[in-house]
Amino acid sequence: QVQLVESGGGLVQPGGSLGLSCAASGSIFSIYVMGWYRQAPGKQREPVARMTSGGFTVYADSVKGRFTISRDNAKNTAYLQMNSLKPEDTAVYLCKALIQSTANTPPKDYWAQGAQVTVSP
Repeated sequence: QVQLVESGGGLVQPGGSLGLSCAASGSIFSIYVMGWYRQAPGKQREPVARMTSGGFTVYADSVKGRFTISRDNAKNTAYLQMNSLKPEDTAVYLCKALIQSTANTPPKDYWAQGAQVTVSP
């Protein structure tokens, strides 16, 4: 009964900015990690950014300095701000969260539906 809903994405020109949101709802005991993967045509799925509930962040080298992940724990929501976008950032961006739904069950991964980001002149 846990749900992850992702919003954002779209078409932007190189150098532009775009934001993504990912909100978790339902039966939630604790959210340990929230973040994004992306998958471009013909490419392997790769992690983009992630943040723990304590604020520890990890970024892919390809986006470091351009993307910023943040999190509102009270709202169970993560945000990905993408600046200075490049054509190679074009991909489907998939939010993932590691969530423990109850105190007596182990945490598991949940995936949102994905958002298309296209960077093109």
